[in-house]
Amino acid sequence: MSPEYVRPHVKSQKNDDLDAEAIAEAATRPTMRFVEVKSQTQSGIQALHRARERLVSERTALINHLRALLLERGIVAPQGRRKLEEELSVFADEDGIEALSPRIRLLIEDLRAEWRTLDERIAAFDGEFVRMARDDEAVRRLTKIPGIGTINATALAAAVGNARAFRRGRDMAAWLGLTLRQMTTGGKPCLPGSNRYLRKNLIHGARAVLPYLVERETPLGRWARRLQARAHKNVAVVALANKLARIAWAILANGCAYDAGYEMVSA
Repeated sequence: MSPEYVRPHVKSQKNDDLDAEAIAEAATRPTMRFVEVKSQTQSGIQALHRARERLVSERTALINHLRALLLERGIVAPQGRRKLEEELSVFADEDGIEALSPRIRLLIEDLRAEWRTLDERIAAFDGEFVRMARDDEAVRRLTKIPGIGTINATALAAAVGNARAFRRGRDMAAWLGLTLRQMTTGGKPCLPGSNRYLRKNLIHGARAVLPYLVERETPLGRWARRLQARAHKNVAVVALANKLARIAWAILANGCAYDAGYEMVSA
């Protein structure tokens, strides 16, 4: 059960005994909604995603460290991970840059080696997810959706399963936090549900595929074009991520394949 459904049944001060009593009482409610138990395969895939996300965070921190190291010495590296990598290779070949002492050059080379190691470990996870996508029918169907690659597809399949826990796609989109509704307490807004990892990846996928979609004469492309004409780009990106989540729900819940020509109901 979701903790938010148990909380109203907690009496007096919170402790282990009262929590157990509240869970038992909430479980007897006839309208209670329960969380589907994940299989070992789903749990294992989610563990792989968490490990990969940790490596990506470490790589981002390392890149920021390198940028700060160069900036302290008056060297402004161009934006972009690949451009920084090219810039560092140039620094390694040139010995005439006075801002970089021999010791700092050795430090940068050590950090570059750590960066390459992280890239290799992340690529190994990506390769494993690609193999999973080839072997799993549901994941293969999800990868046919524009903006959903192997990372998003495997993460969705592991977190959602067959999607029957949600009555409709709108419920799953709300669970992911891809809604306009906010729950505010003490002036601090928070999104209901809010699966941060899936929400972030779906928004990144929507941002990457939006320019491609608006050029296509498909129902989804025409919908995205109309939305982009009347809304801010960031609003359009989140709305597209919401739409992709609903399409993913339909595919997982009904066991069907993605049809680019299917006429959607505007929302």
